Formats: sequence, structure tokens, C-alpha cells
Amino acid sequence: MDPLSLREKEIFETLKRIQRNKFVVIGGYAVNAYTLPRFSVDCDIVVKNDEELEDIKMILVDFGYVKVQADSEIPYHGRFERYEKTLPNKFKVSMDILIDEILDRQTNATFSADWVFENSSIRKLRGKTISEELKLRIINPDALFAMKMISCRSTDIRDIFLLVNSVDKNTVRKEVEERYDFNDRLTKVTKEITSQHFKNGLQGVFGIIDETTFEKHKKLILELEK
Repeated sequence: MDPLSLREKEIFETLKRIQRNKFVVIGGYAVNAYTLPRFSVDCDIVVKNDEELEDIKMILVDFGYVKVQADSEIPYHGRFERYEKTLPNKFKVSMDILIDEILDRQTNATFSADWVFENSSIRKLRGKTISEELKLRIINPDALFAMKMISCRSTDIRDIFLLVNSVDKNTVRKEVEERYDFNDRLTKVTKEITSQHFKNGLQGVFGIIDETTFEKHKKLILELEK
């Protein structure tokens, strides 16, 4: 099994072990529930309180994870803990646990854990390099889109580009406007998706995307301003 598949398999095995606990999957693995799957070496989950954190932490440590200091590349701040596991091939996987709320590092926008749970449901999670599926509580597409639009990193823009046909634009606008300047975020997204390099970067992550699909999603993003 290649290194990417091994790491993804490890994340899935980890999620199986904590499947009965109360958490919501967000981030890249949540995107995989709604679009072409993409690969990620870390998984982000949200819990409501320290009690649930402790329960999950015990399972992770028992499964070979250790708590580590998170790096500055993480798009959020506030209360969270990162647990990392080194595989036999020396590659690493990690689980980021956000506690009580999510605070976006770039904008200081806040999403409460209660809001995340309210905007989530049980869905199938698919892998990119493995055929396995899991049923987990995953953040809904509108909420996921709003979080990623506010964060607006290159990886977030690629994600929302593929998520856009799964969301209600009025709901997305409302959730973003409650926390940040919607037009500012949309301007940044529009500039990125109309750049010459965007499609190549998108396909580098998600695989070949035909021209019809690409133009459809681009049109839907541009229509968010209406």
C-alpha cells in the first residue's frame, strides 16, 4: 500500500475507534462527504466539552497517538488539541480536536460547538485512496462552506469551489455576514477562481475535472454575489 493510502487508512481506523463518541467532523474530511474526495493527513473534529475531549483523548493515546504542539499553519486558534501518530514508515497522521468553539485565525470569526452540532447530520464519509466508508456525524455543506469561505485560504477556496453545487446561497450568505464582510470574502474567492493557475491547482488535489463541470461551478460561485 502506498504512503498516501496507509495514512488515510490510519485516519479511518482512528475514526472507527472513536465512532461512538460525540463529535462532528469538519475540515477536509467533511468535504469528502459531499464532493470528489481529496487526501488529507489530518482530521479535524469538534467536541462540546472537556468530558468528551477526555474520552476521545484516552482512545487516541491507547491507539498510539501523542499530544503535540500545533504549528502556525493551523487555520484556527482558541481551545484545541492536536494528537499525532507516527506510522511504521515514519509518516505521520494527526487528529485536531476543537473544544467548545472554532475561532478562525485570520478573521477572528467564531463558530460555537453548539452551532456545529446543530448544523450537522449522520453521513457517509468516503476515502480518496481506499474504498472504505464510515457513517459519522459530519458538518452540513452550508455550514462547512461558510466556515471555509471565511477562512479563505487557497485550500478552502478549492474546497468551496466543489461544494458550491451542494449549498443554499442565501443560507451561506447569512452565516458569513453574521461573522464577517461577505463581499470581502467573495472578492477574494472570485480573484482566485478566475486566475490562470486555479484549475491546475484544483485538479492537482481532486483529479481531472471536465470543462463543463468546472465552468458550472465557477458560474455558481460568481452568482453568490446576486
